Amino acid sequence: MTFPRLGFLPCLVCVGLLTGTQGWAQTTEPYKPTVGQPGKDAVWVPTSEAMVETMFDHVKLTPQDFVIDLGSGDGRTIIAAAKRGARGLGVEYNAELVEYSKRQAAEAGVSEKAAFVQGDMYAADISKATVLALFLLPSNIEKLVPKFLDLPPGTRIVANTYWTSGWTADDTRTLEDGCDTWCSSHLFIIPAKVQGSWRVADGVLSLTQRYQMVEGAYTPTGGTPGQVKGRLRGNAITLTLDGVEYEGTVSGDTIQATAKGASPARFPATRIR
Repeated sequence: MTFPRLGFLPCLVCVGLLTGTQGWAQTTEPYKPTVGQPGKDAVWVPTSEAMVETMFDHVKLTPQDFVIDLGSGDGRTIIAAAKRGARGLGVEYNAELVEYSKRQAAEAGVSEKAAFVQGDMYAADISKATVLALFLLPSNIEKLVPKFLDLPPGTRIVANTYWTSGWTADDTRTLEDGCDTWCSSHLFIIPAKVQGSWRVADGVLSLTQRYQMVEGAYTPTGGTPGQVKGRLRGNAITLTLDGVEYEGTVSGDTIQATAKGASPARFPATRIR
């Protein structure tokens, strides 16, 4: 084959000469995220790998769990969950981070269990999660609280350091060794919804609810109302009526409970619509 008088050079070199590049080809470095890079609502700061493991120990992650991470960054949390046998989904607004996460999952050999999608975390469908693993600012979390409270009772949330005011963690652990900042793991168990009026054997139970904390009044038939206090942990409920503590389970519109020690048989309770 003959070449034109331009130089008897292969086309690739001709292109290089005409564009001013040196050598046979240009290479592009693969994308890598940088700590502190700006995002949609906050800069990107990852949870340390040690803290991720602490959070999963805290939430007692199992291979039967489905983990969702909102604002999943470089994918490390979902990848760590997959290495423990759980399936997971990371939702990330930055498309480059999504592709980076997919590459990292492939390199770790967990692509079948670790999925990543580009999207807005506020619009994400989290209904299938059994565990949410999060590292978000309180301002982010406040917008998501209504969606969290609509999750099935017993769904677990484990959060790195930050949460919203007024919702106290069911349990907190601290990573001591080698951790200087963002070292607290907060565990939350989504509570059943019990606010309203309930008919019991000898009266009416009126309950108000703020997250997992319950209070209200017990009014016996023809009697004087007494104070009620209680707490939820998923579907499990404890209530104190007239100084007697009851332990039970919420199932839709029914509460089944038994008292500690000898006391009146007031339960089951049925929600009054």
